[in-house]
Amino acid sequence: MDFKSTLKKGCFCLQLKSDTKEGVIHEMIDLLDAAGKLPDKNAALNAVLEREKKMSTGMQCGVAIPHGKTDTIDDLLVAFAMKKEGIEFGSLDGQPSTIFVMTISSSNRTGPHIQYLAEISKVLNVPSVRERLLVAQTVDEVVTILTGGTSISVSA
Repeated sequence: MDFKSTLKKGCFCLQLKSDTKEGVIHEMIDLLDAAGKLPDKNAALNAVLEREKKMSTGMQCGVAIPHGKTDTIDDLLVAFAMKKEGIEFGSLDGQPSTIFVMTISSSNRTGPHIQYLAEISKVLNVPSVRERLLVAQTVDEVVTILTGGTSISVSA
């Protein structure tokens, strides 16, 4: 799994409209679907919602990583979004979530999914990265911040 390549192929929303956990999940699924990345939107949505029922994917320090697995996906799909005002996401530290990274992957493969979650968690664990993300104005700026300053152009 190439973290930068996967991120580059992802979908981005710099200001979510939703103000609930379920709304954010729906909005991020819609983002992936509008980009033509989901062969079965309902399967992906159900996978993420079912995972969220087991245990909240709200981490700490304003980060949430909703994710799910479905047999309708072959490759790892990624959506990145922000809600600068923050929303309640059931985070471990009880704080609102502002940065959201959704992954949807094949239920037949665990490697890429786990690798990606570990990589993005490591990056988002750095306070200055989170601070810079929340003031980013463009998708290219977000990608540059997440990839450690390496400027890569994002393609749809």
